[in-house]
Amino acid sequence: MAKTTKPASFETAMTELEALIAEMEGGDAALEATLLAYKRGSELIRFCQEQLASAEQQIKILDGDSLKPFEAEEAE
Repeated sequence: MAKTTKPASFETAMTELEALIAEMEGGDAALEATLLAYKRGSELIRFCQEQLASAEQQIKILDGDSLKPFEAEEAE
């Protein structure tokens, strides 16, 4: 159920988070299990936010400390 280990990657954290959400939305878990799932979900969200902030910082460094607007290329 609820793990206390750090996820291996952003993707594994998102996968685990999606599974926890589906489990909680099912409404069949006991209160204690739901609380543990909520706590683990909070940890996973925090981990993902940190990973995204780190990636953003790396992009800022690569782009000279300024994020540029994304412009998608149109397919011809």
